[in-house]
Amino acid sequence: MLKNKTLGSMLIVAGTTIGAGMLALPIASAGLGFSVAISLLAVTWVIMTYTALLMLEVHQYADQDATLNTLAKNLLGKKGQYIANFSMVFLFYALCAAYIAGGGQQLQEKFTNWLGAGLSPQLGSIILAVAIATIVTLGTSTVDKLNQVLFTIKVIVLTSLFFILTPYVHGQHLIDMPLEQGLVIAAIPVIFTSFGFHGSIPSIVKYVGLDIKQLRKVMMFGAALPLVIYVFWQLISQGVMGQSSLMASEGLPGFVASISNIAHNENVNLFITLFADLALATSFLGVSLGLFDFFADAFKKNDNTSGRIKTALITFLPPLGFALFFPQGFIMALGYAAIALVVLAIFLPVAMVRKQRKQIENQGYQVKGGNIGLTIAALFGVIIITSQILQMMGLIPSLG
Repeated sequence: MLKNKTLGSMLIVAGTTIGAGMLALPIASAGLGFSVAISLLAVTWVIMTYTALLMLEVHQYADQDATLNTLAKNLLGKKGQYIANFSMVFLFYALCAAYIAGGGQQLQEKFTNWLGAGLSPQLGSIILAVAIATIVTLGTSTVDKLNQVLFTIKVIVLTSLFFILTPYVHGQHLIDMPLEQGLVIAAIPVIFTSFGFHGSIPSIVKYVGLDIKQLRKVMMFGAALPLVIYVFWQLISQGVMGQSSLMASEGLPGFVASISNIAHNENVNLFITLFADLALATSFLGVSLGLFDFFADAFKKNDNTSGRIKTALITFLPPLGFALFFPQGFIMALGYAAIALVVLAIFLPVAMVRKQRKQIENQGYQVKGGNIGLTIAALFGVIIITSQILQMMGLIPSLG
């Protein structure tokens, strides 16, 4: 039973991480060249896996069902709790609203293409939100089972896509170097957000239990799977198209059309569309599960049918409302997602572990690296925020 939970939790981590944004990675990293893009992916993976393990170090001394709200309050006081809560709610509400709005449009297209029936994007958003809310309300076990099915299909789709495109990879495209140094700095926040799963860690701890050995496997292998898939995706996409062609692509539709024409295969478009749908579903499940458990802890809701329905309303109604009535506001908020994720996934784990190690010395599980590791992780967070601010000020190129 525990092994099933461990595998399922790995796939929740991977499914939350591998979102539809993966499709934009080749465009966002087009000016970097393959080797530099892979290096940034590897460094980011190391940092994000490290901070995920830091979260486990913090969790071992807390209750099994503790969320970031409780952890931050216990170790960092009220100010730390407020910062943690704001970052969590801001980031996850923005993501949920984006998934609801984007998913509503995708459902509209499906109904039109398959059934020839008209469906407004707003109604599509409502249907998607109700469906995901129902699954999350039923519990982590239900999310786990559905996510395993969706993730398996997603891997099959990606494998098929790789099989179709591999013959069109040209080695000379993979030795291109960055067109300008500013592009490397600008790409860091984009790549960083491609490894964001930390908000789901408390839900996984609650589901698996405080078994640090199993949880370490979940975090390390769950985060490693996206890295492997990202590397293959960069290899295929950057190998099929040269830097100039990628840079000239007019967003994701232009990129998809270009590689479909190169491969002379209509299935490329079908597979990418299917992958985008599955990626949105698995990411939405993981993000909303983390937000659901966060609110259940913050508002002390009972874990019964009535309590879970109330938590679901708090979790899904606000992002649904904003997605329906103020979509542009949350699209703008997504521009600040990297900053909120830095606070959530880097600064808070580093600060909580530093405080906890002062209180409890050399007991239990401790992530290797000592203060040097904590400092390097914090500096990486500073670099990401600096890059994001420089892009907003127009001082370096904006990607994606």
